[in-house]
Amino acid sequence: MEFSIDGGSRGNPGPAGYGVLVVDGSGQVVDQLHESIGVATNNVAEYSALLAALRYAIDHGSQDITIRSDSLLLVCQMKGEFRVKNAALKTLHAEARRLASRLGRIRFVHVGREQNAEADALANRAMDEGENQEASSKKREEAGGRVFPSTTLRTGKPGDQKRGTWPPTGRLF
Repeated sequence: MEFSIDGGSRGNPGPAGYGVLVVDGSGQVVDQLHESIGVATNNVAEYSALLAALRYAIDHGSQDITIRSDSLLLVCQMKGEFRVKNAALKTLHAEARRLASRLGRIRFVHVGREQNAEADALANRAMDEGENQEASSKKREEAGGRVFPSTTLRTGKPGDQKRGTWPPTGRLF
């Protein structure tokens, strides 16, 4: 099984998220994972993607996996070629090593950004969703804890709406 992983942050630190593309041995996409992780650095987001991939592999009984990442730092740290100096990354690195020890064979491959476009798109989707949730929270706070959705009036004759459909096609009052 192969995992293409990516993490990102809009600002460093800033709203962050990760994406993981899961591909089986025949090259078929098996799953896509993405999650907003709040405010974090790019490197924390990259490690979050790795941890999600390792947990997925463990949960699905995979023993022979390849991790593809455009983060040279993460790949070299996981291979033992670079030391982990940052305190926050030390914790994430230790967790990744612990999870990796539960698997059989793991290969870490550094790829160029252009070869990691699908995982990058998933990470951006996660960041978008995180920013949208943050904006909704701010609106909720400004409205005293209540959010009032905007209502769009639609044109049409009354009774044009099919029963049980949403949004309604008739005029809203």
